[in-house]
Order: sequence, then C-alpha cells, then structure tokens
Amino acid sequence: MDSLGSLIIYAILALSMVGFAILAVTTRKILRSATFLLFTLFATAGVYFMLDYEFLGAVQIAVYAGGIVVLFVFSILLTTHPGDNSEKLHSRRRSMGLVAALAMLGVSAYALISRCSLLCTPAPEMQNPDMHKIGAQLVGDAANSATSGAYLLPFEAISVLLLACIIGGVVVARKR
Repeated sequence: MDSLGSLIIYAILALSMVGFAILAVTTRKILRSATFLLFTLFATAGVYFMLDYEFLGAVQIAVYAGGIVVLFVFSILLTTHPGDNSEKLHSRRRSMGLVAALAMLGVSAYALISRCSLLCTPAPEMQNPDMHKIGAQLVGDAANSATSGAYLLPFEAISVLLLACIIGGVVVARKR
C-alpha cells in the first residue's frame, strides 16, 4: 500500500507540474504566469522530498520558489503595469512549432521506452548525505583546512551579481 500511495502522490505532483508549467507559458497575464511558475517549483520540491532529498527540496523552495520568483514579481511590478494583458502573438510559423514540439515528444518517448530496462531494474543502494556533510563540501569545514571555503567565493560572487541586478532594476524603474 505504501508504494501505491507514493505512486499516487507522485502522479499528482507530476500532473500538477505539467499543468502549472503549461499554464505559466500560455497565460497572457504576467503575474499569473509568475504564480503558476511558483506552483511548478513547489511541486518540483515535493518530488525532491518524496525522493528523500531534503537538501535539494529545501534549496528548491528557498532559492527558486522563494528568491527567483520573488525577484521576477519584483521586476514585473517595477517595469510593467501588472493588470495589463500581453499582446496576442500572431505567427505564421505556429504549425512549425507544433510539429517541432510533437517531434520532441516522440524523441523523448522513444528515449524513455528504449531505456525502460534501466528504469525497471532496482537502483543500487546509495547513501543520502546529511546536511552537515553537504555544507562542509560546499563552504568548507573549519576542521579540514584543505576544503575550507571550497565554493564560498562563487557563492558570494553570485549574491553580489543578484544584488547588482536588483539595484539595476530599481534604477531602470526610477527613470520611467
């Protein structure tokens, strides 16, 4: 029963991810699109939690659902009128896009079916590292000077870059 319950929860999460992703790219209201993206990212975090990857689930919620979507909404509110609809796109190449999408769906289905023997066999037993071990690998461990601050500089550089983007967005918005 436990595997059936997990399968049902996975199906619900997968369908909600696909549904919200489709709504995010098809809606004409940009704030609704950002909200649907948020729901898609929350469902992705749910899949991570189902796989017992608590760290990735927490990062998904904190960084993407929490930070990136808030940054999107912040930039949308600063640069546009959120109640306005976007213009409807007219393209003569819509049929080519549909054919390309169906071709990619076929290629993805073929890849999944041809590798089904790999998916149906049980995976080897893996260790799920705890948060302390992941933190020690990312930012270094004070006890081990060889790994001290291994990825701290790129992390700080990205935070400065995001801060510069926010300041740039505010400057652009003020000029209008």
